[in-house]
Amino acid sequence: MKKNVFYLLLLFFIFTACSREDLQNNPGNIEVAQKDPLTAKQINEKINETIKTKGRFSWNESSDHFVWSAIFQGNKIASIGFGSSFDRSLTPDSKAIEEEILKVIERYEGKTERTLLSSDQYLNQIDVVIEKQETVIALRKMKNIRYLEPADYRYFENEQKFGATSKSSSSSSGCGFESTTLSTSDYTTVTPNAKAPWSFSKHNIINAWSYSTGAGITIGVIDSGVSPEQTLLGTSFNNGLSSGRTISKNGVYVDSVWPWSTGYDGSADQCGHGTSMASTMAAPRNNLGQPVGVAYNANLVTYRAASNVVLDGYHEQNGVKIAFTELGNNTGVKIISMSMGHIFSVGKIEDGVKYAYSKGKLIFCAGGTSTSFTNFVGVIFPAWMPETQAITGVKENTSNQKCDVCHSGAEIDFTYQMERASGNSIPVLSYYNAQTDYVGGSSVATASTAGIAALVWAKNPSWTRDQVLNKMRQSATYYPTPNSDYGYGNINVLQAVQ
Repeated sequence: MKKNVFYLLLLFFIFTACSREDLQNNPGNIEVAQKDPLTAKQINEKINETIKTKGRFSWNESSDHFVWSAIFQGNKIASIGFGSSFDRSLTPDSKAIEEEILKVIERYEGKTERTLLSSDQYLNQIDVVIEKQETVIALRKMKNIRYLEPADYRYFENEQKFGATSKSSSSSSGCGFESTTLSTSDYTTVTPNAKAPWSFSKHNIINAWSYSTGAGITIGVIDSGVSPEQTLLGTSFNNGLSSGRTISKNGVYVDSVWPWSTGYDGSADQCGHGTSMASTMAAPRNNLGQPVGVAYNANLVTYRAASNVVLDGYHEQNGVKIAFTELGNNTGVKIISMSMGHIFSVGKIEDGVKYAYSKGKLIFCAGGTSTSFTNFVGVIFPAWMPETQAITGVKENTSNQKCDVCHSGAEIDFTYQMERASGNSIPVLSYYNAQTDYVGGSSVATASTAGIAALVWAKNPSWTRDQVLNKMRQSATYYPTPNSDYGYGNINVLQAVQ
């Protein structure tokens, strides 16, 4: 009797093992119910409907056909996260898993070349070419795959083509090269001859400079780069009372519509947004009558990772992933600030954020800035991640009235006053030398808060990330009980550095 049971079990295991092998070797085993891909319009409509009804959209929770449709409509490029961890160094068999995935793709696609587009050296993440729906179904059955997503599906570009809200939505790039004369009511002059934005007095930043100026702290900035024409963010970075610090400019963005294109586009800002963010954080306390940044003695490491603030498409998402991993590996960087995002999660960026966080970085991300999408989407990605601090902008003299184009929600951690009753926002250096401009939204709120963190950390250089964060919370409006939509609120920076 025992022998019979043994043989039955043996036959069962052989049968199931063969079944699994057949599944991977014989494409005919996978039946496809819907053979035609959805159109880009249908995909966007489904994404929008899901966000409106559930509050969040996820590729992982979508059907095989839906994911394949988006891959098909996005240059047939897919992003795969695999292994038990995002970190290759923590996965001894990562290469074997990657090879197994590629074999499955080659088996179902019926080809052995031009399958692998890229393989990340730090993350368990690859980009591959997939044409067949059967391949997607087979891959999603594999236990070692954490996510399978379209890598070049352009949601915002499609909204511009098909979306009813496209022309006034958050598809706005956030770019601009304007120069504006500042209203004298929007700044105060501080020695040696710099303009301190009106918001500095609201957050007690000028008084905090008696205790800390950000010296010795390096902030990593992931954005659209820095203007080569703005000398105060270049050769004159150490002008006036700013001294002994450095600015390093890097470019990891490929300016091409084709995913298989290579060659970075350089570090120079071709949007204007990144220049404004760098100015907000660390413009020098200059003697030229120009705006000063929050942490005017902090170092900057800037990355041109995308063409604009909307992370749409392969090269922008890839650039941001690379920037996070490189800043994670830069032992001199303590703080990372990114005022860009997406309305749903991007797996490779999520892996990059987790990687940087695992290296001890304090990460600030914009909670979201838009017009019609303000009532459609809450806090955007990656600001909603637990590894990041989500920041939004509020109106002058408030801590719970968001700016006209700012997002709010349960994931917000801090706020910053950046909108006046007059409608004016925060004075910054212009893209062009010796000129000024205004910048607003959750973008400038995020950059300002990253500067505040640099002041706190410079005052306490031996502190950990959590100690810095706790001090910021203790110095904010709603401590110890955060507001349901605005987190801990506005930070009193003087209190935070004393």
